[in-house]
Amino acid sequence: MSLRLDELRKHYGATRAVDGVSLDLGERETLALLGPSGCGKSTLLRLMAGLEAPDAGRVSLDGADITALPPQRRRFGMVFQDYALFPHLNVAQNVAFGLVELGWSRDDQRRRVRELLDLVGLEGLEQRRVQQLSGGQQQRVALARALAPRPEVLLLDEPLSNLDQTLREALKEELRGLLSSLPVRAVYVTHDQSEAFAIGRRVAIMRAGRITQAGTREQVLERPRSGWLARFLGHRNLYGREAVAAVPVAPRADTVLLRADLITILPVGPTPAGSAPAADDPRDGRAGTRATVRRARRDGLRWQLDLTLPAWGIELAWEGYARELPEAPLEGSQLALSVPAEAWLALEEP
Repeated sequence: MSLRLDELRKHYGATRAVDGVSLDLGERETLALLGPSGCGKSTLLRLMAGLEAPDAGRVSLDGADITALPPQRRRFGMVFQDYALFPHLNVAQNVAFGLVELGWSRDDQRRRVRELLDLVGLEGLEQRRVQQLSGGQQQRVALARALAPRPEVLLLDEPLSNLDQTLREALKEELRGLLSSLPVRAVYVTHDQSEAFAIGRRVAIMRAGRITQAGTREQVLERPRSGWLARFLGHRNLYGREAVAAVPVAPRADTVLLRADLITILPVGPTPAGSAPAADDPRDGRAGTRATVRRARRDGLRWQLDLTLPAWGIELAWEGYARELPEAPLEGSQLALSVPAEAWLALEEP
């Protein structure tokens, strides 16, 4: 059984905010919906929640069409970017708000509120006003409130975006553990890649109202289908067909990606007198392919190298830690690269 979106569309005038999106969300699965600002992520979430009506398409839950159901009848919980807490209510009253609307008894409300505040680490703060809480505590209250009525689906719209980086990192880890332990399906909307790949069991990438690729974290990161997605994910070594014509192991495609994360940097060995440099043979896994350091710089603990590979006629960007280098690189120095055939990837689209 699942939450299913079939060809959902939402237009605002000439703008196609959501343009034919189809997705499935299985039981106890967390899907991260990732994309740049303005790509339609939040609009899609609002269509799921029933806060907006689609122009076309269908939303179904466990086989039942819920497209026309109002939000309060969908059994969805939602955590907003600004938390949307009620300032005139204390923590316990905020968490219990949906339970009051559903007619839960006071004893049941108290038990559920206590259970959830223990779950999110806010035990003992029942009477605290939300204005007296930190940003991270307010985020936990919003999450507890969304979980209180035991929703079928939990929708989270950029829930960490208003927090500072240190707190975001801590809460990201907490959310990952919490969502994986709860018997609830969740859709987590974010523009932050580290959040998406940390929290989502599956990731769907959205661009200009459409899903460009969806799959497990590994599938999306390691095998992007398009040049746009590869660049969005941080891959820098993309080449046209002509650029890699001299590389025997490169696939013959209009757009090719070379995954720098699969490249190993080796010490440069001596070249026997009177012989051609074995290190220039791309098929020689022992010696590697010669590269010249065009630029070397440090970004925190990581090295960033711009390399020239004369035998292949291409340039390469590589990033890694000092432990992955035989020695500190100097501009103009020589390195040898071990480039496995699987590091090359033919892309379906530019």
